[in-house]
Amino acid sequence: MNEPIVTRHWLAIAAPKAAPVLATSTVLILGRIWNANGAEHSVGNAALMVVLAAGAATAGAFASAGRAGDPVIAGTAFATSGALALAGVAGYADGLSLPLLLWALATAVTYGLAARYWRTDRRETLAHERHTSLRHEEHAHVERVEALRAGAQIQVAREGAAYAEALAAALTARAALPGFDLAQLTRAGLPELPTSRTDTTKEDW
Repeated sequence: MNEPIVTRHWLAIAAPKAAPVLATSTVLILGRIWNANGAEHSVGNAALMVVLAAGAATAGAFASAGRAGDPVIAGTAFATSGALALAGVAGYADGLSLPLLLWALATAVTYGLAARYWRTDRRETLAHERHTSLRHEEHAHVERVEALRAGAQIQVAREGAAYAEALAAALTARAALPGFDLAQLTRAGLPELPTSRTDTTKEDW
C-alpha cells in the first residue's frame, strides 16, 4: 500500500503561476511589434481589432448565459477579447504609457481570475489527498488485523503439532519401558488408545 512519493520540479510548480504574466506580456510585445510595422495610428487595423474583440466578448456572453452555459468556453472567449483589445491598443498607440497601463490592468485581472481557480483546485487536491490517506489507513489497519490473525493461527497450529509430537514421543518412550500397562494409564485420566482396528469394530457392534 505504500506509494512512492513524487517530488515535483520547481519549474512545474512555478509555471502555472507565471502563465498569466507571460500571456499578457506576449500580447504586449506582439502588439508593439505590430505597431513598429505599420499599425500605429492605422484606423483600419484598430477597427479590425475592435470588431474581433467585440465578437469574442459577445461569444463569451452567449456561452455564459443560461443554465447550459459553459464556464470554460466563456472564460476563453473573454480572455481572447481582452487579449485582442490589448493588442489593438498596443499596436495603435504611439507611446508606451497606455499599452503598459492596459498590460498591468489585464495582468491584475488575469491573476484575480486565476487565483479563484487555483483555490478551487487546491481544495479539491487536499480533499483527494485526505480521502486517499484515510483509505490507506483503513487498508493498513485491515492488513495488520489479518496479519495478527494469521500469525495467531499459525502459532496455535505449531503449538498443537509440537504437543502432539511430544505426546507421541512420550507414549512411545513409556511403552518401551518394562511394566507398561495401558489400562492403568487409561485409569490415570488419559484417553483410551485403541489397540487395533478389530477391537474397535467389535466394541462398536
